[in-house]
Amino acid sequence: MGFREGGCMGLEVDIKKKIGKFELNVKFDADSRSHIGILGASGCGKSMTLKCIAGIVNPDEGRIVLNGKVLFDSKKKINLPPQKRKVGYLFQNYALFPNMTVEQNIAIGIRSEKKDTKNKEKKKEIVDSLIVKFHLQGLEERYPSELSGGQQQRAALARMLANEPDIIMLDEPFSALDSFLKEELQREMYNIMKEYEGEVLMVSHSRDEVFKLTEKLVIMDSGKIVTYKETKAIFENPEYVEAAKLTGCKNISKAVKIGDYQINATEWDVILNTVKKVSDDIAYVGIRAHHVKIDKSSNIINKLSVTVVEMSEQPFDTNYIVKNSSGSSGEIWIKVSNANIGVVDPFDDIKSIALPPERLLILI
Repeated sequence: MGFREGGCMGLEVDIKKKIGKFELNVKFDADSRSHIGILGASGCGKSMTLKCIAGIVNPDEGRIVLNGKVLFDSKKKINLPPQKRKVGYLFQNYALFPNMTVEQNIAIGIRSEKKDTKNKEKKKEIVDSLIVKFHLQGLEERYPSELSGGQQQRAALARMLANEPDIIMLDEPFSALDSFLKEELQREMYNIMKEYEGEVLMVSHSRDEVFKLTEKLVIMDSGKIVTYKETKAIFENPEYVEAAKLTGCKNISKAVKIGDYQINATEWDVILNTVKKVSDDIAYVGIRAHHVKIDKSSNIINKLSVTVVEMSEQPFDTNYIVKNSSGSSGEIWIKVSNANIGVVDPFDDIKSIALPPERLLILI
């Protein structure tokens, strides 16, 4: 079965929705065939955004347009029902019908105009092709309770794509899977997304997932968009402290500008030189744990004496938490590949570190 053909103009979302004290206020657009990630902490409004696009939840006000077709417009009183929106939505729990087999679950995703023999034959062809595409051969007659988590996800994806939707939306698609299966299915998802001719919108709280699978990234916090641009650009230069945290930066200190290329990281009690010009509205400085250098040379910039307060070994990395020997309260995380660790006692060996100027994140 092929994917949707024809031109597409993308997605426009500009909506507001208030639920109790929580207020969703989201505005972004996506070009045709864009793969967009929405990253944020639990409860920030990620899934609510998808439900508004799908028509499961109605915004209080705003506008949603998909490929030139208005799905919702509060001013013009337009609110298409979910079945007329051509939106494919993969729920977090997959939402397969428990009393239907794999084959029946996929078939129900196909909307036929007339119940005649020709349509039945075409429907069977589509189902058979999707069963092969998603490696579900031999499972056609099984019920969801008889499937593994990965098989359930593949069946749900097949059902979602059976109706050739204009956009597919994935709500935490890998959250219920173990790490090995997650890696395998992420590869499959990547290939599906490359082949699909519509837009893809994926919600996640995992920075690794959005980095692997999306080209552009919406960072959300408390119902609002913090930033929206290319995924790799956000990881390289988050700009906002919320974005830095959500993309995995553990080392963040309040900061005060001293000069165009110099700041005081107040929580670490250290003056730092920067490569990037310091903006007047700087509020924080950050550095990712794997960019912190364990220093053993005398001529190095942004060096500080430290004391190791904690060490945590992982299968492939070791995390160290250090503090400035001056007695400041701010902690700094260091991530070191186990392949680079010598046979030393870190509590005696790590005496000083360096924060490379080119790796500092200037944040507001």
